[in-house]
Amino acid sequence: MNHTMSRRERAEHLFKVIGSERFLNKAGLGNEVPFFICPFPPEDGLAMNEDRQDLVTRLEHAGVHVLDLSLYDLALEILRERGILEQLIERESDTDKAQVKELLQGILDPETHLIPKIGDAIGSMPHDVIFLSGVGEVYPYIRSHNVLNNLQSTAKDRPTVLFFPGTYTHALATGASLELFGQRQEDRYYRAFNIMNYEV
Repeated sequence: MNHTMSRRERAEHLFKVIGSERFLNKAGLGNEVPFFICPFPPEDGLAMNEDRQDLVTRLEHAGVHVLDLSLYDLALEILRERGILEQLIERESDTDKAQVKELLQGILDPETHLIPKIGDAIGSMPHDVIFLSGVGEVYPYIRSHNVLNNLQSTAKDRPTVLFFPGTYTHALATGASLELFGQRQEDRYYRAFNIMNYEV
């Protein structure tokens, strides 16, 4: 990622790229899935939230419809629908953390629960691009590379941008890796493009 970009330059770059015909028409991607990672320094989390919301508004004014999804909000919705959110909140302090993690990973499993939920949203709202945020808030119950792997069949018609608090690096020797919060993670994901390097 281009760390020399200021917050304002990043916002302008994203607006210019996502609002472009080339991006929206998935030009120049070959047969790759139209997945893009927008990495940002974890300490910019609150600013990035504001900037993403501003970006949605600016794009809507420019006639580009954004389906703005938060993994955190989707997770809460799934827990509510399953009737376990209240129980979980009540028991969380007395329950072993590993058990809570295991329980949440099962209930929020991307393939069986989360992706169908995203699929419902995709099907119910016309859009030109999908934004996915809330990655840091749902870690370690939901891992972003699992979401992306499972999303390939559901969200291939429109570009998807994952807002990622960390780094997305490509190296010939090791492939591509997502490093959440800038820490070494062995989350290999090869099929996304770094939107900060996208030219229009």
